[in-house]
Amino acid sequence: MSKSLEISSKGIVDKIYFLLGHKVMLDKDLAEMYGVKPIRLREQVKRNKLRFPGNFMFQLKEKEVDFMVSQNAIPSRKYLGGSLPYAFTEHGVLRLANILKSERAIQVSIRIIEVFVNMREMLITHKDILVKLERLEKKILKQDQHVKKHEDEIQVIFEALKQLLEPQQEPRKKVGYRRKDEKE
Repeated sequence: MSKSLEISSKGIVDKIYFLLGHKVMLDKDLAEMYGVKPIRLREQVKRNKLRFPGNFMFQLKEKEVDFMVSQNAIPSRKYLGGSLPYAFTEHGVLRLANILKSERAIQVSIRIIEVFVNMREMLITHKDILVKLERLEKKILKQDQHVKKHEDEIQVIFEALKQLLEPQQEPRKKVGYRRKDEKE
């Protein structure tokens, strides 16, 4: 991507909202990234309505906009440009690149999809860790009667680790030959 098209992952992540059970991006933010006016983006979407089923894109209602403003996800209603925005899922973002057909839209869409994929991978990784922690917690709770024993064993392990990290500074015995006037 050329320097003018570089978009940071953080810049994209900051514009992804979790709304109605979906990770979505608002039309205004996408238009800015694609380098088009929001009204032009909406016109293209309206002309190609059949390409955007409900799981690709939906228009926010007053209640949802108020919720986003109250949660400070967006600074104010003015930020949206005076209309109810469209919210695009990952698939909708990809679809937008197909209807806008500019090289910039294609490159930006690819970058956005990469961020969505990375987020999904991170969630899967963290989910695995969470599942392992839950299993460990259940195992510990089942063995509740042995908790004191485990605590004592863990304490012994920590003491041994401390000794390894901070060895005692005892004077060492000298090794080698002694002169007649030296003591042991």
